[in-house]
Amino acid sequence: MDSVLLYGEAEGYIQSLEKMSLRDIGSPKWFRQHEFIEKLNMQAILNATGNQEEFVKDLFVSLGKIPTLIHAMILTEVWKHKVFPIICKLQDFNPKSTFQLYMVIHHEATTINLLETIMYHKESSEAADDSVLDLVDYCHRKLTLLAGRSVSGEIPTEDRITHTELLDTGSVQDLQRQSDMLEFEISIKALSVLCYITDHIESLSLSVLSRMLCTHNMPCVLVQLVENCPWNRGTLEKYTEGMWRPVLPEDQLKLNKHDGQVWMALLNLILKPDCQRKYNFNSFNKAQLLKLCGFLTDVVIDQLPNLLDLKQFLSQLAVTDPVAPKHDLILEQVPEIWNNIVMENSNKWKAIAKFQVTHVFNPSESELREQASRLSQTYNLDVMENLIPDKPKCGACGRMGAKRCSRCQGEWYCNRECQVKHWPKHKHACKLMAEAIQRL
Repeated sequence: MDSVLLYGEAEGYIQSLEKMSLRDIGSPKWFRQHEFIEKLNMQAILNATGNQEEFVKDLFVSLGKIPTLIHAMILTEVWKHKVFPIICKLQDFNPKSTFQLYMVIHHEATTINLLETIMYHKESSEAADDSVLDLVDYCHRKLTLLAGRSVSGEIPTEDRITHTELLDTGSVQDLQRQSDMLEFEISIKALSVLCYITDHIESLSLSVLSRMLCTHNMPCVLVQLVENCPWNRGTLEKYTEGMWRPVLPEDQLKLNKHDGQVWMALLNLILKPDCQRKYNFNSFNKAQLLKLCGFLTDVVIDQLPNLLDLKQFLSQLAVTDPVAPKHDLILEQVPEIWNNIVMENSNKWKAIAKFQVTHVFNPSESELREQASRLSQTYNLDVMENLIPDKPKCGACGRMGAKRCSRCQGEWYCNRECQVKHWPKHKHACKLMAEAIQRL
């Protein structure tokens, strides 16, 4: 299948995107916008992987909607931090399905995935305007969380949930576990976005540069990621394309995409002239950066030859003390999205949680059927199969799937025994999806 959306459809979807309030999350209006973003995300991936005209990116740039996308992502992040924990603790909250809650949690992952695709281009960073500052802050929060969890051994060991398993998620506790697994993938995506921002640092404002180098000290954060490699599980497995995959013996020294992104971001933040003038190579920062020397082996440099320049700079840094940057009095912009959302809803978190539990996250059977119908349209099975690089897995045992569930067409199994074993868990989701497909 060549396309999810026509140009006119994509333009209409992007034009209709608007900034929402925290109270709107989970509402019909919010779900409609979520579906638009999901479809735009799938189309953007198809454009990027199929060497097609990247009209989704071009439309976001020309219509000035990248700041709206960043706002939607940070709004969901605030909701997950402030409202979702309260919902999980409510004793009388026992929904028939946690599907709606999961879709809200998944919204952040969808949005960062779309941003990862379109922020690769210089014009996207420029079109993001002042919201690039908010995006830099967002990436910093995610990467410090990723580094901290790696040091404490809290990296999830399971693969994230798939869309065909959405309606099988049965309890709020399961949802919390899935949220933690998604948080890891979101942090990995934030690394990609940060790498692209550093690629285009010359075209961005001085405030963005100062935010990365002075306020957040991003080079030292990236050094922590090089040291701990949260996407590697020893030499046995690496996290790639949303899954933990075994590493063949001959590939154990091979850098993956995430290794390369960390190194490229470091290369940009340390060697670009504007960054060297702005960054303070004090004794602490110098000691942290010199840790990289132990990782810049011949094998690594053979795979990323540009790192030879970084190695030479670090060798020089070890025996010299660079001049401290001038502390000129300047006016700098500050990020506003997170702070504005928090200030607007301060002391209202519990009230918002109770409102959403009563009016949003406790749907009737007919509302669930309607949502399942929309889901089946959004996640077109043929399109999804084109986007997924791997063979489908059995919903019961995880081995390669051979046959689909004939009723809902959404779950795969390796044999009849696994299908029978998984039926009690899959039954409810199967019924809703089958009814939606029949109606369509």
